[in-house]
Amino acid sequence: MLLYAPSLTRYQRLATREVRIGDLLLGNFHPIRVQTMTTTDTLDTRATVEQSIRCIEAGAELVRITAPSRKEAGNLQAIKDELRKRGYNTPLVADIHFTPNAAEIAARIVEKVRVNPGNYVDKKKFEQIEYTDAEYAEEIDRIRERFTPLVRICKEHGTALRIGTNHGSLSDRIMSRYGDTAIGMVESAMEFLRIARDESFHNTVLSMKSSNPQVMVQAYRLLVTTMLQEFGEAYPLHLGVTEAGDGEDGRVKSAAGIGTLLEDGIGDTVRVSLTEDPELEIPVCRDLVKRYTTPPEMQHCTLGVVPAISAPLPYDPYAYKRRETFAVSNIGGTQVPVVVADLSKIPAITPLHLEAVGYRYDEPTDKWSIGDMAADYIFTGHQLLRFELPGTLKVLVYPETWKDASRTPAGEDKYFPLFMDSGYATAEAKSNLLNFVMVDCFNDETPLNDYTYFDQLGNDPAVVLCLSSTNRNAMQSVRRMFIELLQRGIRNPVVLMTDSYWNTTDEHLIHFTTETGALLLDGLGDGLCLGLNSNSYRLLADSYEQVNASGRNYLNNQSPEQFINNTAFSILQATRTRISKTEYISCPSCGRTLFDLQETTAKIRAVTHHLKGVKIAIMGCIVNGPGEMADADFGYVGSGPGKITLYKGKEIVKRNIDSEVAVQELINLLKEYDAWVEPA
Repeated sequence: MLLYAPSLTRYQRLATREVRIGDLLLGNFHPIRVQTMTTTDTLDTRATVEQSIRCIEAGAELVRITAPSRKEAGNLQAIKDELRKRGYNTPLVADIHFTPNAAEIAARIVEKVRVNPGNYVDKKKFEQIEYTDAEYAEEIDRIRERFTPLVRICKEHGTALRIGTNHGSLSDRIMSRYGDTAIGMVESAMEFLRIARDESFHNTVLSMKSSNPQVMVQAYRLLVTTMLQEFGEAYPLHLGVTEAGDGEDGRVKSAAGIGTLLEDGIGDTVRVSLTEDPELEIPVCRDLVKRYTTPPEMQHCTLGVVPAISAPLPYDPYAYKRRETFAVSNIGGTQVPVVVADLSKIPAITPLHLEAVGYRYDEPTDKWSIGDMAADYIFTGHQLLRFELPGTLKVLVYPETWKDASRTPAGEDKYFPLFMDSGYATAEAKSNLLNFVMVDCFNDETPLNDYTYFDQLGNDPAVVLCLSSTNRNAMQSVRRMFIELLQRGIRNPVVLMTDSYWNTTDEHLIHFTTETGALLLDGLGDGLCLGLNSNSYRLLADSYEQVNASGRNYLNNQSPEQFINNTAFSILQATRTRISKTEYISCPSCGRTLFDLQETTAKIRAVTHHLKGVKIAIMGCIVNGPGEMADADFGYVGSGPGKITLYKGKEIVKRNIDSEVAVQELINLLKEYDAWVEPA
């Protein structure tokens, strides 16, 4: 029924061909490999070797190095020789974009070569050209003529090849026939793969990268389906979200795309593209991959017995469409997904605690200010609040506590009950306006036809379902329940509830994003409620208190409540389901980069972070320029040493600006197009 995933109800790896990269085996159920890319000048042998060693010692199993011209490609030999001399045998990958000759040199030296079909032979002048079938076939013949020599060199030297399509760098020919689509990405790669197969060359890996996780996930699924339908087999897949950015946002965006595919068993190697030092990408890759071995924290979780899915699937996994629901208060319908902040572990909640979830109280004026990432609801468990609440904020409590809500300063209109599954059906007291009903999906062997309470609460106009699962295959269990709701015609809105049992903030980010992002990217979910189990909460709280006591300040200097609230909004932003802040499409830097990307990204973020909904691309060079920026509103692109070119969409508006004034010129450009507002 579904060709893109071997199972939708449990984790099961997709069978792929085995590929050899030096002494490393990829695909065919070998471990999922982690990799990164250097950011040094490839002609600087010493710097590239030293950075490669840092990456290898951090755990990189492959190291990619850019080779934009014949000179850099030739210097790969010196880099490889020095690494081998120092005892490092990790396979090296040459990254090629525009220069077939450089690829042919590199293929004789390193263990793997990556080419981008959109740049390698095809034209990319952002022109719309009408091709007849005959003209299109002529272009394919031209590609075959230019690409076949590289395939034959790879075959002769035992070199692996990655056909790496990027959403933002599709050629004019592909764009003219298929548009800026996932289908176009797939066809761009398949043209090259067919040529390789015609040469009986199978040592091939493919990738479908985009800065938009929705597009990225759809493209990989379509690629798998296309390969299986056309060849009866799949080649190994390299997973990545391009230009993910830095910090928490970069990690969340990467996990949304990569984690969604890994959950479906798709992916044989991963690279997380962060605008940070490359060795810092490896721990994030490892956090993504280690979920698929059973960690000690999950030994108590069982593999849920999830019912099989009957055809046809009631939603399209290849195109985003949000599940249709009716609105209950401000949840569901056409409204953006809500965020429910869990404050239930705070013993005595005060107005000060609400600052962590976006609400700041000013005592002299007796007024609340509300941030762009202010939670819509808070869950307080058994606790009623003894102070007036901000006008937009509402509270979830357990049913017995809800009965006493009328005696609070906020009044009963602010409080709503949270029931446990079948408890709602038998409850004597219910809200006439809004009730939340928790369902732990398939945590036992209850047959679907025994979920009788669905008949009573299904389509109840005052019910919001809260789906979660304590199973090891939690995401798949919740997705299966969504399928059941769709097949039964139950249109109640759903809040996704996910707890984390992990320890570090990076682990929590990966867990929350993978479990919920995989559903949101399929249009499933009308809200998020993230939580930490007791041990995880205590570790995060202790860390926060230690940071405050020492006066240190760093990325994760957040209380547990602030951390999970911000994470929820970051997940919604990454999945393009609720926009609450500026989005940065920032490349991870490489040897082609023409300025200090990390420093420049920090400068631009500092002056533009308040521009809610604006997408700004920060690209190190023309390779990651107008094409790779994909759907950015504005672009800041290196065009030469110390020079910057500014874009509106894919159109150049200011060329070769001195980098010292380029950030101010970007602000002027934002003002010119009415995208600027003064910071509060």
